[in-house]
Order: sequence, then structure tokens, then C-alpha cells
Amino acid sequence: MSDGFITVGASGDVAPGTAARVVAGGEEIAIFNVDGQFFATSDVCSHDEASLSDGELFGHVVECPLHGARFDVRTGKVLSLPAVYPVKNFEVRVVDGQLQVKV
Repeated sequence: MSDGFITVGASGDVAPGTAARVVAGGEEIAIFNVDGQFFATSDVCSHDEASLSDGELFGHVVECPLHGARFDVRTGKVLSLPAVYPVKNFEVRVVDGQLQVKV
């Protein structure tokens, strides 16, 4: 029986302080590497349809590249306007060097 996790790539493909866009289970997902810890949210900003994986990462905060909304990558919580809705958060793990996301 499946535990809902889907392998989306190697953990080494996402360097610390960066993000990558993946598609798993029909979801567009941004994977963030914060000092060796991985977090995953929807890749689509809740304010406008910009890719969060293209945004700037400041510790646990990603800034949308289009209008500057900020989100906590650990929870998807909105931290600044113009966004008012959180982004979906996904559980992520590393197994044998492979990134897996639960969708």
C-alpha cells in the first residue's frame, strides 16, 4: 500500500538557499532547501499566478517574484501583502538521497 509519497528528484539537485519546481500528483510544487532542511509548498502564489520557486529565499521566507508577497515555507502561512491566503503546504522527506513529497 502506498504511503502517498512521490519521488521528485535527488536532494542534491536543490542547493541550500535555493528552490526547485516539480510536478507530483498533478500538483505544481516548490521545494525549498533551507540549510539542508527541505520544505514544500504550492509553487503558485496565492495572490497571482507567479512561480514561488522563482522567488527569493530568505531563511524560511520566500518572496514572490511578481508582487513581493512573502510566505513561510515551513507552513505556507502568508507573511505580507498583497497575498492574503496561505499557499498549500506539503510534507517532504529525503530517502536514500531522493526527495519525496506527499501529495
